[in-house]
Order: sequence, then C-alpha cells, then structure tokens
Amino acid sequence: MAKKDPSEYTVEEKLKSLYQLQTILSEIDKIKILRGELPLEVKDLEDEIIGLGTRIENIANDIKANREAITGYKAEIEQAKQSIAKYTEDQNHIHNSREFDLLNKEIEYKNLVIEHDEKKIREAQNLDKQKSEELAKAKEALDERKKDLELKKAELEEIVTETKQEEEKLREQARNLELTIEPRLLTSFKRIRKNSRNGLGIVYVQRDACAGCFSKIPPQRQMDIRMRKKIIVCENCGRIMIDPELAGIKEDKPAEAPTTKRRGIRRATPKSE
Repeated sequence: MAKKDPSEYTVEEKLKSLYQLQTILSEIDKIKILRGELPLEVKDLEDEIIGLGTRIENIANDIKANREAITGYKAEIEQAKQSIAKYTEDQNHIHNSREFDLLNKEIEYKNLVIEHDEKKIREAQNLDKQKSEELAKAKEALDERKKDLELKKAELEEIVTETKQEEEKLREQARNLELTIEPRLLTSFKRIRKNSRNGLGIVYVQRDACAGCFSKIPPQRQMDIRMRKKIIVCENCGRIMIDPELAGIKEDKPAEAPTTKRRGIRRATPKSE
C-alpha cells in the first residue's frame, strides 16, 4: 500500500502527529536535562586547555628569545673586553698624544657598551625568572584542567551510556513521525519550539488558557480549536493549539455544587379546647 502524502492528512491528523512528535521531543529534552551542563562544561574545559597550551607555547618562546638575547649580550661584552685589552696594549706603543686620546675614547666607549650590556643581562635574567614562574603556573593549571576534563568526560560518558539506547529509540520514532508531517508545517513547528523557553511548540487548552503561556483563550477560539478544521496558534505566545481530548488529556470537570432540598415549614395546628 502506497504511503499517504503528508499534505493529504486532515487537520486533526496533522495536529495529532505534531502533538505525538512534541511528546517524543520533550522526552529527549528530559534526557538532555539529565545530562545537565556537562556537555558545555566539557567544551569549556577543552577550550581552556587549548588556550593554556597556546599560552605555554608563547611563554616558552619568550623565554627562548630572552635567553638568546642574554647569550648575545655576553658575547658582546666578551668582544668589548678583548677590544679594551687590545687598545690598552696599543697605547703602550704609540708616541702621538692624539692617537693616545683616540684609543682612550674607544676604551671608554667599550666600557659603556659593557655597562649597558650588563644592565640588559640583569633585566633579562629578572624577566627570565618571571617568565619561568609564569610557565610553571600555566603548566600546573594545564595539568589540573586536564584532570578536570577527564573526570567530566567520564561522568558524561556514564550518563550518555545509561540514556543512549533510550535516546536513539526516541530519535528514530521522531524521524519516522516527521515523515508524516508536511515540511512547511514541520518547519513552523520547529521554529516555534526553538523560540519557546520550555521547548513546547504545540500545547493543549488547559482550564480555558494556553498551557504554554497561560493566557486566557476566548470561548469562540476554544470552539474553533475543538472543531479541528484549521491550525490555530495562541495569540500571545504563537504556539500551536490543540484541544485536550485530541491530546489524550482528561480534563478535570469542576465539581457540581450539592443541591439541598428545601424543607417546608410545618405549621402547628391549634389544639381544640
């Protein structure tokens, strides 16, 4: 037998399918609530670990560059010392005061270079100490986050394992049910459901009000909903409306006021003398 085209279903059949789909999706939502914020916590920890890894790499690069600078300063100091020794030796073999003064200025300049480089080395060594402490703290934080991630993943895996079979079954039911709903109506339902706080895209009338936003529904609109001739949405929240009977909900009827029989007043008959 050929499958019925979704557009050929009556409004009543469409509403019933939508409500069944909502029921299944609500069960899936409950499973997600059971998992709580764990998936988000896992994602946050993974992002934080990536960030810490990048920070550690940057600090390590800074330390490497800083130590290379120290090596360069030390080599420059050694070269300046050698130049000073040479200029001092040369001063002993000249007979011209002008050349002596020039060599003396070179020696003074090289001493300034040494003084400058020694200062730069001290600053670089202090920076190296600071960066090394930062690196140690970042590595410690990384280790802690990795341990936290392992625990969260294990906790999440345990919950997922417990609910996976049930969730897959529900999702399969939802997929099959979606095939019986015309695409345009299904798209509208999913949009409404996405925008609603509690994930309800279709609700029934409950005590003359929308079960989604609890706004009062006029009697005539309730009558239209019960007629099941067209898709009707709540004027306040935009959710699709369905009557309780079609949703399989038994409404509590208000208790009738007890009727009391009116007792007649019996008049006393006068006694004959």
